[in-house]
Amino acid sequence: MEKLTQFLEPEKLNQVLELGKKIWDESGKLYNYHSSAGEHVNKLKRKWEELECQKTDVEEKMKSELFPGKRPKREVQLWLQEVETINGEIQTIEEEGGRGIWKYFPRMHMGKLACQKIQDVEELYQRGGFRDSLVVDPPISHGEELPTTTLVGESTTKRTIERVREHLLYENFRRIAVYGMGGSGKTTVMKQINNDLLKERDKFDNVIWVTVSKPSSVFKLQHDIACKLKLDLTNFGDETTRAGKLNNELKNWKRYVLILDDVWEEFHLEDVGIPEPTPTNGCRLLLTTRSLEVCNRMDCVNIKMELLSEEDSWDLFLDKVGCDVLNTRDVEPIVKEVVKECARLPLAIVTIAGSLKNVIDVSEWRNALNELRTPKKGSKNVDAAAIFERLRFSYERLKDEDLQHCLLYCALFCEDHEFERDRLIEDLIDEGIIERMESRQAEFDRGHTMLNKLERACLLETGINRNVKLHDLIRDMALEIAGPKFMGAAGDRVMDFMRHEERWGKDLEKVCLMDMRDRLNFPNISPRCPKLSTLLLDNNYFCGIIANSFFVHLRGLKVLRICNSSITSLPNSISDLENLATLMLISCYCLYHVPSLVKLTALRKLDLGWSRRIKEIPHGLEMLVNLRYLNLEGTRIPEIPSGILSKLTQLQFLKLNCGKLNVEEIVSLKLECFKGAFYGVDDFNKYVGSLREGQLSHYKFIVREMTAKIDDDVFWESEGKCVMLYNCDVSLLPKDAQTLTIFECNNLRSSSDAPYMECARELKSIFIVWCEEIEDVLSYSYTFPLQRLDLEYLGKLQVLFREEKVASPLDIPPGTLSCLKQFLIIGCPIIKKLFTPGLLQNLANLEEIEVQLCERLEEIIGAASDEVEEEIDEEGKDTTIFPRLRKLELYDMPRLETICSSSNAIVCDSLQNIKIVKCPKLKRLPLSLRDEQLSSPPSSLRIITQKEWWGLLEWDNHATKNALEPLCQFVR
Repeated sequence: MEKLTQFLEPEKLNQVLELGKKIWDESGKLYNYHSSAGEHVNKLKRKWEELECQKTDVEEKMKSELFPGKRPKREVQLWLQEVETINGEIQTIEEEGGRGIWKYFPRMHMGKLACQKIQDVEELYQRGGFRDSLVVDPPISHGEELPTTTLVGESTTKRTIERVREHLLYENFRRIAVYGMGGSGKTTVMKQINNDLLKERDKFDNVIWVTVSKPSSVFKLQHDIACKLKLDLTNFGDETTRAGKLNNELKNWKRYVLILDDVWEEFHLEDVGIPEPTPTNGCRLLLTTRSLEVCNRMDCVNIKMELLSEEDSWDLFLDKVGCDVLNTRDVEPIVKEVVKECARLPLAIVTIAGSLKNVIDVSEWRNALNELRTPKKGSKNVDAAAIFERLRFSYERLKDEDLQHCLLYCALFCEDHEFERDRLIEDLIDEGIIERMESRQAEFDRGHTMLNKLERACLLETGINRNVKLHDLIRDMALEIAGPKFMGAAGDRVMDFMRHEERWGKDLEKVCLMDMRDRLNFPNISPRCPKLSTLLLDNNYFCGIIANSFFVHLRGLKVLRICNSSITSLPNSISDLENLATLMLISCYCLYHVPSLVKLTALRKLDLGWSRRIKEIPHGLEMLVNLRYLNLEGTRIPEIPSGILSKLTQLQFLKLNCGKLNVEEIVSLKLECFKGAFYGVDDFNKYVGSLREGQLSHYKFIVREMTAKIDDDVFWESEGKCVMLYNCDVSLLPKDAQTLTIFECNNLRSSSDAPYMECARELKSIFIVWCEEIEDVLSYSYTFPLQRLDLEYLGKLQVLFREEKVASPLDIPPGTLSCLKQFLIIGCPIIKKLFTPGLLQNLANLEEIEVQLCERLEEIIGAASDEVEEEIDEEGKDTTIFPRLRKLELYDMPRLETICSSSNAIVCDSLQNIKIVKCPKLKRLPLSLRDEQLSSPPSSLRIITQKEWWGLLEWDNHATKNALEPLCQFVR
């Protein structure tokens, strides 16, 4: 050392010594990693076991709090997801450690990885000690408004509605039934009453609508009612226990009206779990049925649904067919005769008028009358035969085999089954009812056109969210037309049909068996149905294996769908179904293997979505040269081996897990719909750069670095054109991207660090979550039509717009945030105000504001400058803000003082939900009524808050407080 000091200056000597110390310390760490690797791994396992126990406790507590109908907090969902993610990382530590080529390195590497993960596990354990509730209340719902058509037969129908209403208001009538023949308008009447009761909240608190239909049972009815109450009965198998749970839950719904539509058989209320309606509980039971006997046996007050008067029949027919028809000479007498043939039955009038809409030629009208008067072979039941003849007339007038086949296909499903339009169109494509076209978009356009035509012909009914369904009489008519070619069964009838091989007739072409809830083994049968082309097994809890003999004599099968099943194994005989064009094994949770596909070269669609135990690519996938649709999402298939996708040149639809993609192969395909993950920015940029404008009608991309891990079923709720950035930076986005999620991108400090936002012209939704460094998220220069903005757990977020950080911000361009409808911000601890006063005029379309856990937030809308306030004072009038606001939720913000200035007010016209809890410094609630003295707030408005806080509020007008207070639900 003395010799060393002679040659080195003191300063350089210190540097050498410091370097030596660092090397020594690092060597010590590495030696510790190596020598104590076993201890580190064991410690990691202990910590992980503690975390797993905590996870189990959290899940059990959350499950108990979710009962009934609440939803988990986002922070809890995120924590559970991170625990799942780190589980996979821990399992790979030994694999990672074994990849070294020296004996020393793997052990050291394993020790280092274990130490790093110990810190991560400890941090997760600390975060998992949730003190408050793990769930949040669901949106308050007092019933569901149902889509209705124009009241059929104004005077006749209104008389029935008035009679029902009179009985509802009379204390002695607790059970009320409307009965009448099928198609007479009973459901239409009840829907109108349902919607009216929702608007008139003074008599009843809740309205519960349940469609019963056939075949029904106590078990199924319990299930249907529980679904409406968001009550989970899946863990309770016996009807008595289920009845007790249902009874207790219904009692919590206070004064309710329970409407049971289309009851076919009587039942005892106590068997189902429905409390007896009494003057004490203020409840009512309404039901519709075709049977007077059912009404009497259920001890109801009976109201008959009369057929329409001749005048009402004429008015309804003209309303549907169009009054212009009477402009044609000599046609009116024939039209009147046609109306008579409808026998005053609303369904027959509507369907026949729909099929004759815009017909003006007198010869066509005479021909129609002749066809209606010509008896056809049909049901032995005289009344049913007469109705079917009239309905069949509309079916035959379609003059389009594709439309007729579409209607018959819908009849294959159980009564009152609602079809999502897109799923139904997918089925019609699979069936060949919609012919293959150049693009999926063209096929879907054709499908929507067909459904629209059937709706206009009044053969399909429109439901919620544009879903479609068949009236049960039209379904019966369609099944009579199909005859022995079709077999549809649901519930208990499924196994009854399956067990008896002789019921699988030689003429069967299509079979749909669905909704069997009992867990039974798949029957060992070998049906001989040479013409069978479609077999749908949906939502049946079959267990075990399907015997090889089952498919041996079904060589003509073209469509096979097994959905939501507990089947563990499929037979090899599936591999011989060479005519198979569609194979769907969806959510088969216990299925771990798919038989060879080598011979199935006719296959156009393969869907294994969410069959989670499938880990390997099916053998022979590369042989499916006609494949257009491939879905492997939700399986455990890590990636598709190189060379396979490039052979599937016809692919239009591709959904994959989050495994690594071969970008060159993806680029070579002419996809229209694509979901997949890109490891690294370069692959993503390459693919986006290769896209032709408008090539993809739907897409969902995850972009992440190679080391990032994320669960496959996260962040894919959004529909349309979506991109998620996970812990990475990109330079561009598809120009037509509609949804952008930015998750854990900790290099992002400002919107100026995201130049790709400038090129996105169609962004409608932005979600930014757990980006620890970001200080602002938007810029005035953005021009996309943003409708939803979610900001969650952004620790350094200061302002929304980067321009607000400068001393003299620019003027806000007109139109900034003018499309915004939903705004959510959670867990952003340092932001002090959300919106500037200059933004107010642009926020007229805002419908939902949800702000939680922002510790330093003081203002929702910042204070205006002194000059602006003086101008407002001089004008002497208040400004209405957020005219379309439906939901306002403020939770746990200790410093929040104002929502807006004293010159602003929110009129209650559109408000439905207000929740303000744990905001002690907020003293003014800026609500007003349209006319403070005369008007009342909307009956649907509900306010959740704390009673002490409500009592201390300062009001501009106490009449507003008095009007709103009855709508309050006070919580601790």
